Amino acid sequence: MKQILLIVAIVSALISSCGKKQKAATTVPPVKLVYPLLDAANSRWFYFSSATRPFGMVNLSPDTQIDGAWGAGYRYDTDTIKGFSHIHAWQMSGVSVMPVTLGDQAIDLFSDYYSKFSHDRELVEPGYHSVFLDRYDIQAELSATHRVGIHRYTFPKGSRSGILFHLGGMLGPSEIAEGELEQTGPRQLKGSVTNLPTIRRPKPITVYFHVELDRDIRAVIDHDEVAHRIVEVEPADDKPVQMKVAISYTSPDNAALNLVSELPHWDFQQVVHETQAVWNDMLGRIEVTGGSDTQRRRFYTDLWKALQGRRTLSDVNGAYPDNTGEAFRIGQLPLDDSGKPLFRHFNSDSFWGAQWTIGVLWSLVYPDIMDEFTNSFLQYYKDGGLIPRGPSGGNYTYVMTGASSTPFFVSAYQKGIRSFDVGLAYEGLKKNHLPGGMMSKAGYEHNTSMGGNVEDYLELGYVPYPNPRGRFGFHEQGAGQTLEYSYQDWTLAQLAMALGKTEDAAYFEQRSRNYLNLYDPESTWIRPKDVHGEWLTPFDPYDYGQGYVEANGAQFTWFVPHDLRGLAVLMGGDEKAVEKLNEQFETAEALGFTSGTSHAVETHPEYRRIPINYGNQPSMQTAFIFNHLGRPDLTQSWSRKVVNKAFSALSTDLGYNGDEDQGLMGSLSVLMKIGIFQMNGGTEENPLYELGSPLFDKTIISLHPDYYPGGSFTIESNNNAQDHYFVREKRWNGQPLVGFGIRHEELIQGGTLTLEMSPNP
Repeated sequence: MKQILLIVAIVSALISSCGKKQKAATTVPPVKLVYPLLDAANSRWFYFSSATRPFGMVNLSPDTQIDGAWGAGYRYDTDTIKGFSHIHAWQMSGVSVMPVTLGDQAIDLFSDYYSKFSHDRELVEPGYHSVFLDRYDIQAELSATHRVGIHRYTFPKGSRSGILFHLGGMLGPSEIAEGELEQTGPRQLKGSVTNLPTIRRPKPITVYFHVELDRDIRAVIDHDEVAHRIVEVEPADDKPVQMKVAISYTSPDNAALNLVSELPHWDFQQVVHETQAVWNDMLGRIEVTGGSDTQRRRFYTDLWKALQGRRTLSDVNGAYPDNTGEAFRIGQLPLDDSGKPLFRHFNSDSFWGAQWTIGVLWSLVYPDIMDEFTNSFLQYYKDGGLIPRGPSGGNYTYVMTGASSTPFFVSAYQKGIRSFDVGLAYEGLKKNHLPGGMMSKAGYEHNTSMGGNVEDYLELGYVPYPNPRGRFGFHEQGAGQTLEYSYQDWTLAQLAMALGKTEDAAYFEQRSRNYLNLYDPESTWIRPKDVHGEWLTPFDPYDYGQGYVEANGAQFTWFVPHDLRGLAVLMGGDEKAVEKLNEQFETAEALGFTSGTSHAVETHPEYRRIPINYGNQPSMQTAFIFNHLGRPDLTQSWSRKVVNKAFSALSTDLGYNGDEDQGLMGSLSVLMKIGIFQMNGGTEENPLYELGSPLFDKTIISLHPDYYPGGSFTIESNNNAQDHYFVREKRWNGQPLVGFGIRHEELIQGGTLTLEMSPNP
């Protein structure tokens, strides 16, 4: 009897224990599931993040490589820290510091201050980074508010404690110059550094910073031959040295204002707690259950990536740098009745490909963010006369090609996100589609408007390749440009129609058919033509970059998201088109659906010929094309296989297998894993959310109450499993769902989409 009672007690304890473990697993805050080291071995300057908030002006983290935009920043496989810098943005850097211990010859540190470190003594979380500097025996901890970085350094007892400020030389994508540092009080300093122009950002931008320490400054040590300074502080002994660094792109006074407004106290742990609470709030808008621990961790890491990279430029009072004109000026954002800016102003890499990524994710889950970005981009138009496609330092960069901001604005409007001046936005968007606008400029074409060649696009019905006018920008690839312009023209036609501009709508609708002029029935591919109407000869659809922007012809041929049925007709009908695309997927599957494991290798001979590349933007929509050709089963199977191969790793060496581009790939991965997509970027009236193959058993999206009334949108996947790719039955709020998606107006009323999954089509 005693044995039976003992067994019962043990079993009861095990059940109780399992129950507690299960409960703990489901209540882990999402910030604790994020893996910031994802793909860190392949990092570029703006890729890695740790001590930052969503879209924070400050993105504070260690740098192990500091020379160049590519291969710089925090690179996991490099064992030396070269500073902790506060800005990791598109074409911008600045305010790098390094805690050091000072010997008799402190001046020697100016030429040699780097330190080895080990990942064994490192902890990285969203909003927090801790690492031990072997050379100095210093434990360095970092966190941040939106515009202020906070440092906590534990120095060895008895040491002379110092902090070196990097005020000149290369720092990531920029050369830093004109560095200044001045002590302004017993525990205060102010300074500035200037990012010199780059080939992508043609104008300088100055970063002002305000520094406060929690102990007195002993001395500021300089050296005639270098720009750096070392700030020696009172001995640390038993208490860590703490330092706050606030930045501004407008003035030292605004840097100081940012500090006092956001971080008036010295409680380091409170900053970490509050920053991680912000992340939990943002990440918690999507709740997933089911799947493996690795799949959930990777999901929240993808979502975390989707909410950063693009950085705040404006101060807490709404002042911002305007570099769009001939002379630099300080602009002022509009304020509400309480004196708070109505929105933030942003620095951003290109929106090239955003119609399938952040444009879809933000509009559904973060409409407040999309709202701010539309107003910010419209502010650029008010200041400089153009809506940008990727601004840096308050300046146009003309990154990539086309008018990639148009689908973003149109999608916002069609989904009811309309706090911006719609009439003014339409004016600016239309300007971008005409000579002198964004379509006139190829990548990084600053001083001319010839590389985009919209003139020939209007006259001939396509952009010729090569450009008969010469070379002016980075991305003069006529066939790819033609397809982009055609799609973007279609999206502008949808906005024109919604606004009652019927003549404009007909005009841009007609232009959207220009892709037809480059379909070659003999080769069955979109094929470049020269200015005389002659096909590119010899022609190889798998040859990278010959008329196609960062892609080959096989990948780019399918870039007709607004008229896939029309493209299929050219190919001989839906069945022929399905057969062609399916063969491309079968070939790409053997290569993992990507051109190697990083953007840097996609031009190599062994990778450039892949027919589908989920490591870059031009073909990231292809798995969902089958939905439009009567084969949703192929969309379901291929989208799940792409997720499994390309977007499932959780390691330092793998992650996105290509060009993550400030949340684009992270957003795509999130959308594919919850099983929704928008082929035309959600730009038609009452946009359709298309279905794929959800990875998780249940996804609950909290709908923002200021924009959508429904409370939440739930996706339930019954009978889900690793090999259950296929949707056998669909129900919306208990009623059968016809078609391959659900409309925006229905979705935002809230409800449950129930999918019965199956291993068979």
